[in-house]
Amino acid sequence: MAEAGSLPTGFGELEVLAVGVVLLVEALAGLSLNSLTVLSFCTSPELRTPSHLLVLSLALADSGVSLNTLTGATSSLLRSLCPCLRRRWPYGSGGCQAHGFQGFAAALASICSSAAVAWGRYHHYCTRSRLAWSTAGSLVLFVWLSSAFWAALPLLGWGHYDYEPLGTCCSLGYPRGDRNSTSFLFIMAFFNFLLPLFITLTSYRLMEQKLRRTGPPQVNTTLPARTLLLGWGPYALLHLCAALAGTALIPPRLQVVPALIAKMVPTVNAVNYALGSGIWQCLSLQRSGWDSAQRAARVLR
Repeated sequence: MAEAGSLPTGFGELEVLAVGVVLLVEALAGLSLNSLTVLSFCTSPELRTPSHLLVLSLALADSGVSLNTLTGATSSLLRSLCPCLRRRWPYGSGGCQAHGFQGFAAALASICSSAAVAWGRYHHYCTRSRLAWSTAGSLVLFVWLSSAFWAALPLLGWGHYDYEPLGTCCSLGYPRGDRNSTSFLFIMAFFNFLLPLFITLTSYRLMEQKLRRTGPPQVNTTLPARTLLLGWGPYALLHLCAALAGTALIPPRLQVVPALIAKMVPTVNAVNYALGSGIWQCLSLQRSGWDSAQRAARVLR
């Protein structure tokens, strides 16, 4: 146990502050952009379609990831600026478990919602049939129930939540070398990372092949899979390496990098799915229409 008031092993005061600032920027960017997406759905009736329901689910999941990041940013800044908090998590053991569960559930929902959006787009562009509300609703319900189920398992003893190396966030803990945590990690990674990644890659690849004859697709068919692979892949790879060889060979500073990369995913998703699909434009058009109506009303008076 380090002395009270000391910083986490392997980190300097400036590094703790820098991580806190990066987390804060990522949290505010993700929350702002995804809140704008949710607001667009709430105020634009033309967006209330089964296909857009899948995008709404993704925006809500990414908002949850950003809220989790905001908690980590607050903890990092407190540790950097307040010496009395440098050796303890500010929210207690129960807060660590709650923080880990919320962040893990939101992350799984984000990954699976991306796969659901990919399948929904494949269904729309390749089968030329409308996605039914019942299908979209069932898919969203399955995504969230499945994410909550997997996130609850560490609380019940299969896997565990623990502090990240910097001690300012709680997430899925590294395998302890026993069969319990290692089996959870590999099975969870297959069903909640490799399988959604396969669905996303396959859906967009089939879309691209089918629509190539009629011109370029109206949606980006490469960025979603790259976001999943490059955003969450390093985080999954870190845990797999820890399961196979332990964390002794991985410097603490390097262990922080995958988490920082993963917490950028909500911002990238918001730009790709909302800006690239014209969702935010619907909000601006509605605002312009409301302003025109207000000016017309003043003229009539």
